[in-house]
Amino acid sequence: MNTQEIICSMALTRLKGLSLLNARTLLETMGSASEVFANRRDIMSVIPDASNGLVEALAHVDDAMREAEREMEFVERKHLRVFTLTDENYPQRLRECEDAPLVLFYYGDADLNALRIINIVGTRKCSAYGREVCENFVADLKRYYPDTVIVSGLAYGIDVCAHRAALKCGMRTVGVLAHGLDIIYPSLHRQTAADMVHQGGGLLTEYPSGTRPDKQNFVRRNRIVAGLCDACIVVESGVKGGSLITAELAMNYNRDVFAFPGRVYDENSRGCNNLIRRQQATLLTDAESLLEGLGWANPLAEAKKPKVIQQELFPDLTEEERVLVHTLQEVDDKHVNQIAIDTNIPYSRVSMLLFDLEMRGIVMALGGARYRLVHK
Repeated sequence: MNTQEIICSMALTRLKGLSLLNARTLLETMGSASEVFANRRDIMSVIPDASNGLVEALAHVDDAMREAEREMEFVERKHLRVFTLTDENYPQRLRECEDAPLVLFYYGDADLNALRIINIVGTRKCSAYGREVCENFVADLKRYYPDTVIVSGLAYGIDVCAHRAALKCGMRTVGVLAHGLDIIYPSLHRQTAADMVHQGGGLLTEYPSGTRPDKQNFVRRNRIVAGLCDACIVVESGVKGGSLITAELAMNYNRDVFAFPGRVYDENSRGCNNLIRRQQATLLTDAESLLEGLGWANPLAEAKKPKVIQQELFPDLTEEERVLVHTLQEVDDKHVNQIAIDTNIPYSRVSMLLFDLEMRGIVMALGGARYRLVHK
C-alpha cells in the first residue's frame, strides 16, 4: 500500500459530515481513496447522484489532509502498520462487516488473517470463578490449537485475564483499543501490552494518535473485536455490559457465540445464563466443546485414528474445483475468505464452487464460514 493512498484514506475518515457508510460507498465506487481526492472538485461528473453534503465535505479537505499527513509522520516514527479497506492485508473477516473501519492502525506481528481467531470477553468486575474459567479454557485450547489468536479489549477483568492467560501459555494475543496508539489505557496494563507485542501478538485500533479513551469509543471498538474473529466467547457478564454488546454484534455478523454458564444467583453470570437460555449462545464448558460447536477437527482424536491410504478420491472435478480441493487438503478446515486468497479465485466464484461441492458431498460447511473436505 503506497503512502499517498494511506494518507488519503486517513483523510477520508476525518472529513466532517461524511458518515462511515457513505465514505465506504464512495471508496468502493471510486476504487481508492486517492481517486476520491483526485476527483473531489468534479465529483458530480463521476457520481451524478452525489448528495450536497458529500459535495460540501469534499470541498473542504485541506484540514483533513494536513491532519492525515501529521498522523503519517507518527506512524512512521513509531514503526506502526496501517491497513486500509482496499489493502490485501486488511483483516478479511472484518472486511465482510458493513461498518468495518476504513483505516486500522496496528503495532505487532500477529496475523490478523490467521486460520483461527477467537475473542474472549466478559465483565470488568470478574470473580475468581471467571478468572479460573478463562485461564483453564485458554490452557485447554492450546492443547488442540496452539496457533489460535486470542483477541480481547485490554480492559479490566476478563479482557486482561484472557490476554495474560494467552501470554502464560505462549499463545499470540491481540488487544483492540478504544484510543490511539500513543497511550495505553488503563495504564496499569502497559506491561501486559508490551508483553503481548513482544510475544508476537499486537495492539490494534481504528483511532489516530491523540484520541482519548472516551466512553463512546469503547462501544464502537466492540464491533472490531466481534468482526475480527470466528467466534465470540463470553466468560462472565451481568445483565448489561460491553461483552453483551460484543456478543450481539457477533450474532449480527453471523459469528458463533458461546457462553460459560454460572450459578443462577450470581450477578456476574446472569448475562451468560440469559444468552444460553435464549439460545443466543452455545453453552461452553471446555475447549473441546468449542471445537464441536465450530466444527473444527479434534487433532488429538484424529492423531489416534489409523491412516488410510486412498487413491484418487475426486476424479470428476474441474480444474477450479481441483484447486479448491487441494487447498483444503492442506489443512483441517479453512475460512472462505482465506480460500479465495490462497486460490486466487474471486470470492463470488469460490462461494458458488463450494456450494456445488457441498451438494456433491465433497466438502462440508462448518460454522463461521469455514469449510473442510468430507474425506481426505
